[in-house]
Amino acid sequence: MDVQRELRRLPSVDRLLQEPLIVERIQTSGRELVVDVVRAVLEETRHSILAGQPCPDTEALVHSIVQSLDKALRPTLRRVINATGVIIHTNLGRSPLSEAARRAMWEAGIGYSNLEYDLEQGRRGSRYYHAEALLCRLTGAQAALVVNNNAGAVLLVLSALARDKEVIISRSQLIEIGGGFRIPEVMAQSGARLVEVGTTNRTRLSDYERAITEHTALIMRAHRSNFRIIGFTAEPSLAELVELGDRYRIPVVDDLGSGTLLDTAPFGLEHEPMVQESVRAGAALVTFSGDKLLGGPQAGIIVGRRDLVEQLRHFPLTRALRVDKITLAGLQATLLHYLKGEALHAIPTWRMIARSPEELRAAAERWAEALRAAGLPAEVTVGQSAVGGGSLPGETLPTWCVALTVSSPDALARRLRAHEPPVIALIQEDQLRLDPRTVLPDEEDTLLQALIEAFHDAQHASEVQP
Repeated sequence: MDVQRELRRLPSVDRLLQEPLIVERIQTSGRELVVDVVRAVLEETRHSILAGQPCPDTEALVHSIVQSLDKALRPTLRRVINATGVIIHTNLGRSPLSEAARRAMWEAGIGYSNLEYDLEQGRRGSRYYHAEALLCRLTGAQAALVVNNNAGAVLLVLSALARDKEVIISRSQLIEIGGGFRIPEVMAQSGARLVEVGTTNRTRLSDYERAITEHTALIMRAHRSNFRIIGFTAEPSLAELVELGDRYRIPVVDDLGSGTLLDTAPFGLEHEPMVQESVRAGAALVTFSGDKLLGGPQAGIIVGRRDLVEQLRHFPLTRALRVDKITLAGLQATLLHYLKGEALHAIPTWRMIARSPEELRAAAERWAEALRAAGLPAEVTVGQSAVGGGSLPGETLPTWCVALTVSSPDALARRLRAHEPPVIALIQEDQLRLDPRTVLPDEEDTLLQALIEAFHDAQHASEVQP
């Protein structure tokens, strides 16, 4: 192949800008972006020619330019269909929001709001008012504060109440949360001095008491929400820590991590510590997440004693960690579901947890029948759904899945991820599996159509065989 001849066949930027499809894109996407993309495609094509590839014709170049423009203009943050069975899937945005929460967030974003304006008094108000009263009513706490996430909540508590002082915590609770963030590192960032007591598997109340000095600011308990320690273990209860703290006038902070307002035990899961229980046990402050078992938007929630919450509210770091009107609107709507007693059917996370095996089997059989009618090798099989999101480690819920046995489940999964909207499936035992538990009702038809198209496209491309 004559490389120089092939390079001379490449049209100029100006020539390509005159192509009808490109002219149309200039009108809709702007000349500057289109010119940048044309130049990038031509540069990429030059490299491929130098590597021994022939020069594509103009039609193929225009097609590449249009594809590149579509990719450049497509948002990278997109809705996906979660068919993995992992309910609080951190990589997929954790908890999906209720219809009421979505509507409240939309309304807060389309115009002005009374975010920091007291409508009754006609003067400036507090943004935290919109969630505080609900949080206090639901948990029994005296006061509440909302920041951007639970790690921020812990950082704020330690920075405001224990900077240059000591915080006592059991070695068994020096946990690492998602993204590599570790409790000891958060403490170091806050300026608090970590005092470890006990051993990995056994910590006694006397270990805490011996560690108390005149420099002790807090006793902290961090719930092991993403792992378990079993076997020869021991640690004092929260109530015992509170009694010890009261004797020495040291506040006890309970970091629940995930945090729930409903009991998980009735659904066949281990009992997850509830926020109300920590408040009743006397914890001075309790911190937890808004987008895990609570089922709302991302937030870090702090509830507890009024005097301590007021200290946090006026601490300078609070300004850097504060939440916006969209988050507060979604959180308020989510909390109202609990107040109305409708959380189990209104909040998607709890609706998924509460789905019965019988309901899931019926859905899986319905899906499998539709897929078999379209020529796919679908079968129904038992499975296990995970709560996820660093909650209830090792705990699963029985489910029924649709399974496809094909020559390359990875290739089929890749096709599903390329669909619009993308579908995220599970690969287990050399099968591609879809769990109905985490698929929202209005997503079923889209999922089935995506799977049918992906299977036939992959089969046509010889990527999969039944």
